[in-house]
Amino acid sequence: MKVDILAFGAHPDDVELGCGGSICKAISQGLKVGIVDLTNGELGTRGSPEIRKKESNKASEILGVSFRKNLGFKDGFFINDMKHQLKVVEVLREHKPLIVFCNAVKDRHIDHPKGSRLIVDSCFLSGLLKIKTNYKNSKDQFPWTPMQIYHYIQWYDVEPELLIDITNFQEKKLKAIMAYNSQFYNPESNEPNTPISSKNFIDSIMYRDQNFGRISGVVAAEGFTVERPPLIKDFKGII
Repeated sequence: MKVDILAFGAHPDDVELGCGGSICKAISQGLKVGIVDLTNGELGTRGSPEIRKKESNKASEILGVSFRKNLGFKDGFFINDMKHQLKVVEVLREHKPLIVFCNAVKDRHIDHPKGSRLIVDSCFLSGLLKIKTNYKNSKDQFPWTPMQIYHYIQWYDVEPELLIDITNFQEKKLKAIMAYNSQFYNPESNEPNTPISSKNFIDSIMYRDQNFGRISGVVAAEGFTVERPPLIKDFKGII
């Protein structure tokens, strides 16, 4: 299945937190969106891989994505090497996204910048003719290079280089985030507290969207950094 946008996250819930609103907006405009989680988040203090799988399925239904995959890399220990790059290349060539969303370039969790670099490098390798994968129909996989790579913002407050208006989609984004009942604020949970399990954390995500909206003249927006500046071919695109 070819998609317009392929959103990568090091862990289930990264995508919802970083670009859930943008995904909802894209789908509302008729674009096809897929999600690829690199790991099962098995090192998370709360919950379990089985629970997070159910939660990610529920979140995917809320967002309305065309599909969601998990590459099963080792949480905390995956690296940016040939083995991992080729798995990502397979996915890129299979789904041929025009735009890729991926983790922040710099962040508190070590998997986020690792995942970010892995996706960027894999996008480059995916476009090379002589790169061959182990895909079941590898002879049918041709080089593919996405047009743009956008890094969503996570724990650290990063200066955005691109803002996407998510007015009218913030509530749906929050619903998708809270599908991860084991991970985020839940006053009925008896599991240990973590940096992301407080109400303050969830509030901070919403406040940041609203602040990006304030500075750009809309109700709410999500911020991204870019690998290269987006090119505007039609002035209607900047109004």
